[in-house]
Amino acid sequence: MKMSFQSEKYIKFIIYTVAVVLVNLAASTLFFRFDLTENKLYSLSDASKAAVAKLSEPLTINVFFTENLPAPHNSTQRYLRDMLEEYALYSNKYFNYRFYDVSPQDEGGVSDKTKENQKLAENYGIQPVEIRMFEKDEVKFKKAYMGMVLIQGDVIERIPAITSTDGLEYKLTTTIDKLNKKISTLANLPEKIHVKLFMSSSLDALAPIIGIKDLPSLPESVKHAVDKLNAVNYGKLVFERVDPATDTAIDDLIKQYNIRVLQWQDIPEQNIRAGRGAIGLVLDYKNNKTYMQVMNVMRIPIIGTRYELIDGKSLEETINKNIESLIGINEDVGYLADHGTLALANPMMGMQQPQGEEPLQNFQTLVNENYNLKPVMLKDGGRVPENLRCLIIAQPKDNFTDYELYQIDQALMRGTNLAIFTDGLKEIPQPQQQQQFAFNMGPTYQPLATGLEKLLDYYGVRVKPAYILDKNCFKQQLPPQAGGGERPIYFAPIIKNEFINHDLDFMNNIKGMVALNASPVLLDNEKIKNNGLKAFTLAASSNESWEMSGQINLNPMLIQPPRSSGVFKSIPFAALVEGDFPSYFKNKEIPRPDEKAPEKPVAEEGITDKGNNKDKKPDTEAAKIQSKDSFIATGKPGKICIIGSSALLKDNLLDTEGTSPNAAFILNLIDTLNGRDGIAAMRSKVQQFNPLEETTANVKNAIKIFNIAGLPIIIVLFGLIVWWRRSARRKNIRLMFQK
Repeated sequence: MKMSFQSEKYIKFIIYTVAVVLVNLAASTLFFRFDLTENKLYSLSDASKAAVAKLSEPLTINVFFTENLPAPHNSTQRYLRDMLEEYALYSNKYFNYRFYDVSPQDEGGVSDKTKENQKLAENYGIQPVEIRMFEKDEVKFKKAYMGMVLIQGDVIERIPAITSTDGLEYKLTTTIDKLNKKISTLANLPEKIHVKLFMSSSLDALAPIIGIKDLPSLPESVKHAVDKLNAVNYGKLVFERVDPATDTAIDDLIKQYNIRVLQWQDIPEQNIRAGRGAIGLVLDYKNNKTYMQVMNVMRIPIIGTRYELIDGKSLEETINKNIESLIGINEDVGYLADHGTLALANPMMGMQQPQGEEPLQNFQTLVNENYNLKPVMLKDGGRVPENLRCLIIAQPKDNFTDYELYQIDQALMRGTNLAIFTDGLKEIPQPQQQQQFAFNMGPTYQPLATGLEKLLDYYGVRVKPAYILDKNCFKQQLPPQAGGGERPIYFAPIIKNEFINHDLDFMNNIKGMVALNASPVLLDNEKIKNNGLKAFTLAASSNESWEMSGQINLNPMLIQPPRSSGVFKSIPFAALVEGDFPSYFKNKEIPRPDEKAPEKPVAEEGITDKGNNKDKKPDTEAAKIQSKDSFIATGKPGKICIIGSSALLKDNLLDTEGTSPNAAFILNLIDTLNGRDGIAAMRSKVQQFNPLEETTANVKNAIKIFNIAGLPIIIVLFGLIVWWRRSARRKNIRLMFQK
């Protein structure tokens, strides 16, 4: 009996061991995962599955990642392996990946194979990064390879540093999409891309004086970078050196490209005569141009002016990025570049930057990662290109003519979605001659009226000429000399999670934002319903907010919340209207560019504007040709998004990495207006900002009491229950043997 019992135990142990081994073997060959996270952080998005499923050419991913790294980098490597396995699961035959051994051996040596892999990584532009680790109560630093290279055809893209899992799927999927587009675009380019280095030969003599001895060799460096890029861009680049030696040539370059120009006086000790010289790099393709600075000039207090040339690695990367923008690898997003809109950082956008206004550097950088910001000019008879899916209008200040509104209207009818960032008020700076007599007087504010309001009002949307102030706002930390503490900035409301519309997919995981100088956005439900449209409020301030209108003063020291509680309410500042928009100009005259034409017939669907020159006899054959401009009365399904705060696009509210909730909101909005809802959903699921829900003081006290006293009481009760059960068991056993 005893031997049988022992045999049974051994048999069970062997069976269980074999089962565990078989399960592990199956798990190593069959990939599956149970993702229990709320936002499916560890599962591929639909956009990622589609990206690898539609590969038409072999894609190889080479990963260079040092083994046995300390936390959290070891989990990053495991996450990357699992994610690539899942990509392979949903891909076709063209997807391949490989991990290269770049780790030193345990005894500190490096094998020949490892050295070869490390050299390969560095040839691809993957350099080791320095990470911090804790070992034996000491902080130590270690260099590790943590990058990957994506190769498709002759085109190479790299992710040089993977230090975190945050946004890794988004980076990888968007890079795969970019590779697919880049290969097809480059292979079908009908013309060459001209890389022109404008550099006056007179600058060579200045090289030792400005501390750049390598300046004369810059043309050779640029040519070398172009030759390297040619190897991975199907030989589509042509390098040219242009020597603008005359003042006329330099002045022409300033007008065309806003190129950097150096000017100097006579330097007798160096035998250098007074002169001027231009230096800059221009990429030119089919009359499309983009300008790059190759010399940085920094004016440092006390030290003076310092000159630096762009290094070879940055030069290559910058040229490559500008090539992608120039040939339209990324989808175009229109940006209204006149009418006083907010200026972008690139001087080639054709915009004049207002004095004292900072350009939208971070916004432009973030958008250009996946799109190509295309300037749109409406003045002087300009039109909205027909291929645009989205047009951004950011704080216009100049009046729109009816013809310019007609162009926006017809673009909407063609299916171009509109993203309008506009304040309800226009800031009027105080004249300088009055500032010296009016101490501490701020700017004045007037209602912003450009003519765009009547177009929006027709669809049931209105931006109120007021500012939203909120008790739940950003708090400014005061320095000790100012008394310390915090000062509430009421016109910078913090948008809470419960006041964000999560019913829309691109807003699903936006948990909070910070607004600035936001104006109320009001919806006229009756007009919206009559036009057959749908409207959604995207975000609003808290229930402790109020409006400031009329006499505006945004001095934080002079703003106090109202005493009456009846004025506090939640105020929306962002809304989305969608549907089949009817034209604002239906049953109205079709405007002409000069807006001085005689009265024209009423515009109806199917009727074209054939001009109205009956009283004037044609004197040439060309005059017999009539101009026809088709009119669309009811458009395709489209969207208009109204944001009552242009400050959301400025650098102080957008981070350079695009990981903040504000940046996610802006980028998700642009994605959804371009029909890329899958990309927006993928970006949203990795948002780190996840604030706790606010509770009342009584709930907080109850939780504190439970943590302090409740948990010990539960443990004591649990111990008493265990003691009681053991006592009862001993008592039962004693009674059994007494019988």
